[in-house]
Amino acid sequence: MSLFSRKTKTDTETGPQVVLDVQGMHCTSCGLLIDDELEELPGVRSASTDFRSKRTTVRLEEGAVVDTDALVAAVAAAGDYKASLAG
Repeated sequence: MSLFSRKTKTDTETGPQVVLDVQGMHCTSCGLLIDDELEELPGVRSASTDFRSKRTTVRLEEGAVVDTDALVAAVAAAGDYKASLAG
């Protein structure tokens, strides 16, 4: 994980996305750790975590196939967090 690998985010991003519910976050820094870990995955364009809503929106590259288990594992790798698909 590199603190300098953050991908540029824009409010106008479109394309496929996955929304995760994330438990265990306490602050904005938790969200940044999760975003950094997710953005290291191939096929992930960007990740945006809001610790207040306890949700992460993962934007995928067009045509990318990303296993949701890999997304959940990346969240867990960022710290003591547990993720599941938002429902």
